[in-house]
Amino acid sequence: MTYYIIIRGPLGCGKSTISKILVKKLNAKYFAVDRVIDKYNLTNDKEKGYISQRSFIKANDIITPKIKKYLRKNIPVILDGNFYWKSQIEDLINKLNYSHYIFTLKAPLKTCIERDRKRNKSHGKDAAMAVYKKSTSFKYGIIIDVTKPLEKIIKEIISYLPKD
Repeated sequence: MTYYIIIRGPLGCGKSTISKILVKKLNAKYFAVDRVIDKYNLTNDKEKGYISQRSFIKANDIITPKIKKYLRKNIPVILDGNFYWKSQIEDLINKLNYSHYIFTLKAPLKTCIERDRKRNKSHGKDAAMAVYKKSTSFKYGIIIDVTKPLEKIIKEIISYLPKD
């Protein structure tokens, strides 16, 4: 049985770090949705001050065929992104008729700003605050508190997944 995982949450909450560890542990393939948005210049179409739902749906259209290729081979897929539009998540679920697990990473705004500040390429406090506000405006999937040690976070996420 194969599946895909969506790791969502605000900027600086640890999505990429957690996703990359899971990729290794699960022998999965990794897709960074925000990189797709950047690579295909989908950042200019704005909606209420944020990258538009349309842009994220286009990103889904770009990656879905690639994801299906892996899922057909029974290779799990991990997607990481802010997923701050519910429509983006629902569109992906509609396009991918496979088992899926959605994890929303939760951390205080102060933690997200601090983690972003320590990056080589910081997005800045204003961006962190804006993405935090939008990505935490709704709950979706399983909420994971990411203020715990990384090993505990990974164990918790894996506990929800099917055993081989």
